[in-house]
Amino acid sequence: MPKMPNRGIYRMPAEWEAQKSTWIAWPHNEKDWPGKFVEIPSVFGKIITELSKVQIVNILVKNKSEKKKVIFFLSKLGSKIKNIRFIFCKTDRAWTRDFLPIFIKNSKNKNFLTNWKFNAWAKYKNFKKDNKAYTKVKKFLNYKVLNPKYRNKRIVLEGGSIDVNGSGYLLTTKQCLLSRTQQRNKGFNKFDYCKIFKKYFGIKKIIWLNKGIYGDDTHGHIDDIARFTEKNKIFLARENNKKERNFKNLNENIQIIKKFKKEEKEKFKIVYLPMPKPKFISGTRVPASYLNFYIANKIVLVPTFNDPKDKIILKIFKKHFKNRKIIPIDCSVLVWGFGTVHCMTQQQPS
Repeated sequence: MPKMPNRGIYRMPAEWEAQKSTWIAWPHNEKDWPGKFVEIPSVFGKIITELSKVQIVNILVKNKSEKKKVIFFLSKLGSKIKNIRFIFCKTDRAWTRDFLPIFIKNSKNKNFLTNWKFNAWAKYKNFKKDNKAYTKVKKFLNYKVLNPKYRNKRIVLEGGSIDVNGSGYLLTTKQCLLSRTQQRNKGFNKFDYCKIFKKYFGIKKIIWLNKGIYGDDTHGHIDDIARFTEKNKIFLARENNKKERNFKNLNENIQIIKKFKKEEKEKFKIVYLPMPKPKFISGTRVPASYLNFYIANKIVLVPTFNDPKDKIILKIFKKHFKNRKIIPIDCSVLVWGFGTVHCMTQQQPS
């Protein structure tokens, strides 16, 4: 493992730490859910409603007209409207995890925004609005914005490609950040990311898993395969069917973490989450995974897929999140946009 720099300047809090709010963008791009968009607002509405009961939710909307429609819609669903803030901000898509700033803190516990470059996963041409969304967040919060650079170049990074425990450890994949074909940061190696993550996130050690799951069009985002749920606990995806395409990749990731634990003498507790049956919509495989959950102040929103394993998963979450209410979110249609609950949320720490 590359030797890490001695000290970082900032720290990225873990998702389960106290939050001030959750950031969400109201869905409007029908091309992200072709033929099924009519069902999407209800799923977003369910998620916003549950979050609004326990904390503030900041929603990006296009204009005043959309704001009025969303308020009417959310009121019908039982949302706590007084806990919802609306920010006028045009976006290309609704996947705030990947294009909104990542919140970090300095040694004095002061909050900052890190504005990473977003290139729409090196797949789509329409991302200019998403790339500028940080300006609206900055204006709304009046936080200082940091624009991370390395070798005098802006760094491409999506929030869904990393996961931290808030105490110096970070999970990510080689497929997303190191593959030469994925066009994130050309020429960057492990040591380069070590320096970047140490400086901005306070990372001491990086756990490099190999590949993500099939159907994921983000080239191996970590939030579909492995997540910290406590300082020393990792939820990890496992495929039990040896004939399934994900079996090899997920088994390799399991072996990597086992090896990391042994070599680094780390006492991480590993909790295995089974994968749902492969899910296809209109003949296209989609990244259905239970790992795309979102931890809020008093609740955990867990994606479900009308799968027999849904009940098993919910029991696992209830066992390991005893101080939070577990709320299932039917993502059977939402996943048609190649993302679910975690992909559409971004936490703002207190």
